[in-house]
Amino acid sequence: MDAKRGDWVRIHNVVLEAGERAPNLPEETQKVPLEMWTKGFLLNEEAKIGDKVEIETYIGRKAEGTLVEVNPYWEHDFGKCVPELLYIGRQARELLEEEGE
Repeated sequence: MDAKRGDWVRIHNVVLEAGERAPNLPEETQKVPLEMWTKGFLLNEEAKIGDKVEIETYIGRKAEGTLVEVNPYWEHDFGKCVPELLYIGRQARELLEEEGE
């Protein structure tokens, strides 16, 4: 068992298969399914990654899908520091003050 009722989880669901997408979309977009990832509280008593489950989102909506993660969190960042960018604000302020005189 990976998750139990009430755990915060993320599910995946295919909303539309590739052939069901709107015809006015670009060709590349029509060739792939429309997918949805949703987070919420698990309503099933217990589940493992890959199981079909039902969740209730934070605002009360119910959704069904495949369990992909328990206790999901953000994994992105803004990259490494670029030292040259640290001084732009100060340089801009100095230039603006010089022009204002």
